[in-house]
Amino acid sequence: MVLPASAERIQELADFAGVRDNPLVGFGLVVGLDGTGDQTMQAPFTGQSLSNMLRQLGITIPAGTNMQLRNIAAVMVTADLPPFSRPGQRLDVNVSSVGNARSLKGGTLLMTPLKGADGEIYAIAQGNLLVPGAGAAAGGAAVQINQLGAGRIPGGAIVEEGVPVDLNARGGLLELVLKEADFGTAKRIVDAINEEFGCIMAKGVNGRVIELNGPPSDDQRLGFMARVESIQVTPTEAPARVVFNARTGSVVMNSAVTLRRAAVAHGNLSVVIETQFQVSQPPPFSGGETVVVPETQITIEEQDSFLRLVGGADLTEVVSALNALGASPQDLMAILEALKASGSLRAELEII
Repeated sequence: MVLPASAERIQELADFAGVRDNPLVGFGLVVGLDGTGDQTMQAPFTGQSLSNMLRQLGITIPAGTNMQLRNIAAVMVTADLPPFSRPGQRLDVNVSSVGNARSLKGGTLLMTPLKGADGEIYAIAQGNLLVPGAGAAAGGAAVQINQLGAGRIPGGAIVEEGVPVDLNARGGLLELVLKEADFGTAKRIVDAINEEFGCIMAKGVNGRVIELNGPPSDDQRLGFMARVESIQVTPTEAPARVVFNARTGSVVMNSAVTLRRAAVAHGNLSVVIETQFQVSQPPPFSGGETVVVPETQITIEEQDSFLRLVGGADLTEVVSALNALGASPQDLMAILEALKASGSLRAELEII
């Protein structure tokens, strides 16, 4: 059974052009580690970074000094700068090791400038890391839970400069950009906006961009944009699509997928190689040596495969037909590809 699409706010379907996050990145040092930092002989950039930082603080390290550091690690720091950010606002930052540090747990990030794509500094990060993982090692054995080479600092960066967003650059003309290009949804949004305001306020440019005649003043534009985002629109049904995750073996399909009648034969050929080691013992006083002799057995098994009729006009029937084949997710990918090639599967195939 195909469920009808429900209405959604325009805020969930589209964004205003120019109102977006900006990625920031920086290179820094984490100190205070409990002997789990970078091995500086294998990661020389850690020692070089520390030398440069100490030089800026007025401390000069003699040339040729071999610093055997264990409590410091080189890291990359990333963050997203939200739109309309102002100096003094705090941002969450992610910290990831770039060397061979075993763990960042208990470390402190030293002052790290965060730069944008233009090379300008927009924020400064510093603080104690929160690493959710845990690990222990002793006697050649080790156990680890979650990732220890990355952490997070909530509110660990302070904005130094915001990215200007001029919504009045085109004389009040705004652009609404759909998150997924769709001509039908764009047309419905245009109609809903014009109906809400009782005049022609919106004009469709293409399947993704809609132009809006916004008010010229900032205060009126704020209310106008808030009103537009709250309008309810029912988007058109998404095209039939089957998504494969090749790494996990997951297969996901939406409700628009249909399957024309087709016959499918599916079977597996399994090869099992088993090796056992036998000990050959010579007779007493024969002067021979005891040797280990491997014995290998190879077994080939082929499962029975029969032609099965599959087909379905809605998602429930399609899932039932495919489950009847008894195929694993990996085999199901190959079957769906074959059904697509034969013209039976009416959907797009996408591999992620």
